[in-house]
Amino acid sequence: MKSSISAAEAHKQYSEGVSAFRRQITDAALRAKFNQEADTFFRACALGLWQRDGSSITPRHVEYYNAIYAKGNPVPSILFWELSSAVLGYPGFKVPDFFARMRACDKVSGSNLARRFIDLTTLMLLLFAAVDDQVSEAEAGFVNTCADTLSALCDKDGLKGEKAPLDVKDFVTRPAPQPQQAKEQTEAENQEEPAAEAEPAPTLEELLAELDGLCGLEKVKADVKSLINLVKVRKLRQEHDLPVPPMSLHLVFMGNPGTGKTTVARLLAQIYKAMGVLSKGQLVEVDRSGLVAGFVGQTAIKTGEAIQKALGGVLFIDEAYALASSDNANDFGKEAIETLLKGMEDHRADLVVIVAGYTELMDRFIHANPGLESRFNKYFYFDDYTGDQLMEIFRSMCEKNGYTLDESGGTYAAKLLHDLYENRDENFGNARDVRNLFERAVARQADRVAVLEHPDKEALMALTEADLKEAAQA
Repeated sequence: MKSSISAAEAHKQYSEGVSAFRRQITDAALRAKFNQEADTFFRACALGLWQRDGSSITPRHVEYYNAIYAKGNPVPSILFWELSSAVLGYPGFKVPDFFARMRACDKVSGSNLARRFIDLTTLMLLLFAAVDDQVSEAEAGFVNTCADTLSALCDKDGLKGEKAPLDVKDFVTRPAPQPQQAKEQTEAENQEEPAAEAEPAPTLEELLAELDGLCGLEKVKADVKSLINLVKVRKLRQEHDLPVPPMSLHLVFMGNPGTGKTTVARLLAQIYKAMGVLSKGQLVEVDRSGLVAGFVGQTAIKTGEAIQKALGGVLFIDEAYALASSDNANDFGKEAIETLLKGMEDHRADLVVIVAGYTELMDRFIHANPGLESRFNKYFYFDDYTGDQLMEIFRSMCEKNGYTLDESGGTYAAKLLHDLYENRDENFGNARDVRNLFERAVARQADRVAVLEHPDKEALMALTEADLKEAAQA
């Protein structure tokens, strides 16, 4: 059977994925090392993947192997017999040298490069596995082995991920169940487990108080309250049999990273639940990688699964503009958008979708598709935090985690964060930058306190100016 993805398309997806990841690396030495070694690593993984599959190597495999190179790097030109020999002689999975430096950078800066690289590896290997239009159990097992090996190193270093890793089992190609099998499967899935005793859901008043307690975001808070009033009045008009105009609860969150978009989305999901608009009120957070698969036929399934998880709550799509960032008519992001729009229509009574990202990019994204324009007509703008607000967030982090700032430390932190705001550029991370500073300061404080013979409670809690200076220079 002819593969639906050409070698040229496979190369494009690989090169774009690797290049996008490389742009996230801020350490110049690590970026150079990754650029030099990534192609070699992924080609080796392809050999192991195809060895596990056990099928014969075809010219299609040769084309795919020769497509594994990023922009600017040398293009491989392996021959059929060379690839067959290489697959047979695959020595086993080897962790790339750059992964150790990647984890070291994460430990220092608080970034998540290593965990993101594991997701990239999983997606790329699934792309290579689809050379024959299917992912076998053996191939999925190899992908899991690679991901688990890398994850174990992150676990050993205490590096936590931002979200759950990709589940490779979702991509295995399986035959359709026979009628009796389908019946048994449905019966098994419908068996209910005893429900654990749930905590009482927060009231609308409690949720609004939590919203008011967030630092800054005055315009967003006002917009949320206006939206709540709109929903309240709409419900009252329905109760009095008065006509109500069509209304979409789907939202666009526009602003820079670290401005509280996810926090507000989670609160909104609970607020909608408290008002009876949604049945569950959970937040399901995804980005492009959580909706788009690396080969034909799987993106609609993956997006559909995300929608199913979000039913009764809010589906929050971060950096949503990445779904429409390609001009290629065959880009799988477009398939995800079409599936998403259909899901929004089919479940309009119990699903809210919030898309988020940079202001300019989100504006372009919404206006790139008439279906998106018609469903997303409410925009919330998240301004950057000011220097004073950044300092308020820093003090809040100290208080919540049991740390204190002396006078000189507080003065230094305030000046540092004001300078950070005044000199911000496109890489400004708002609260994320504050969190990174706090975590680095805590690490420096731990180094200092660990050598004290008998540190008291006050010493264990104190963050000093020296700790902050070292953290700022890290």
